[in-house]
Amino acid sequence: MKQLIVLLALGIGLFIVSKFGFSQKAQKTTGLKSAKQHTMDTIKDKDQVIYFAGGCFWGTEHFFKQVRGVTATEVGYANGNLQNPTYTQVSTGKTGFAETVKVSYDPQVIDLKLLVDLFLKTIDPTSLNRQGNDIGTQYRTGIYYSNAADVPVIKERLAELAKQYPAQIVVELEPLQNYYDAESYHQKYLDKNPGGYCHIGADLFELARKANPDTTKVTSAPSMSYKKVDKEILKKELTPLQYDVTQNNATERAFANEYNDEFREGIYVDITTGEPLFVSTDKFESGCGWPSFSKPISDSLIAEVSDNSFGMRRTEVRSKTGDAHLGHVFDDGPADKGGLRYCINSASLKFIPKEKMKAEGYEKYLPLLVKK
Repeated sequence: MKQLIVLLALGIGLFIVSKFGFSQKAQKTTGLKSAKQHTMDTIKDKDQVIYFAGGCFWGTEHFFKQVRGVTATEVGYANGNLQNPTYTQVSTGKTGFAETVKVSYDPQVIDLKLLVDLFLKTIDPTSLNRQGNDIGTQYRTGIYYSNAADVPVIKERLAELAKQYPAQIVVELEPLQNYYDAESYHQKYLDKNPGGYCHIGADLFELARKANPDTTKVTSAPSMSYKKVDKEILKKELTPLQYDVTQNNATERAFANEYNDEFREGIYVDITTGEPLFVSTDKFESGCGWPSFSKPISDSLIAEVSDNSFGMRRTEVRSKTGDAHLGHVFDDGPADKGGLRYCINSASLKFIPKEKMKAEGYEKYLPLLVKK
């Protein structure tokens, strides 16, 4: 299937090769590296390198890109029987090469054991020369190493995997004999073609992103989970004004609201979920009669929606998690603060003063209150 997708690219590539073949060959002769050379590169860069063959290398490369601690990924051809192979040659299945992903990683951030375990989740380890819709020896599964010290770890993980399957595990474990980087159009293919063919599901990409979280950012503050709350529950927990503003897009009275004149240090959270949205260091006096902020804590927390109600063209601001109406954003804010004015209803917010932030679970946001 993948061959059909890249047919057009191959046609263009063959034309270029026919014109400038000598240039390509000069470049590709640098692609071959012995296992010893790779080990030397690893030491110099302070990273470790391992090679995974998991079927179509587009998806395998994109999978490992998501993992924290992986410092670089590259697709190529490993352990074949000729020099300077092209994709056309490898796709015949007669060269001995396997589509392979070179994974460089920082061992102080992620260890080989986890990388191997993650890789094994992306393949059918009992399928010989086939993964997904791709069939041929070039799509065989394998782990190729340039450092013999990696072998015990890999063997141990494969042995554990074998206990889970009645059928034979056919994942190769071999030293890296040779490796050539693939053509440029194969590199980071799914970044350049988000809708491109992939035998790995999106759920596994999400798994990779969450597989190795940064625990150094965890503080002693209580664990917080922010979820959208059912409207019937909100009716009981919120005041009538808070409910009307957040759920029915109402607007509270200018100047006669809770936080218009509030300028103490602290954090402003979504009244419906408790999720932090704004901080006091970004609040300013705009004279409009409602709390005004130059920006949210993160753009990922805010959804902006076109609002043509009441004969006006405005941009509504809503909380993404709680889907609560907050207010509107305008481009008449202070130029030195970015030029935006987030005009927010007090009824959409709850203010947590600085001295209470730790006790209420917002300790990790305290650094945001330091004025720059």
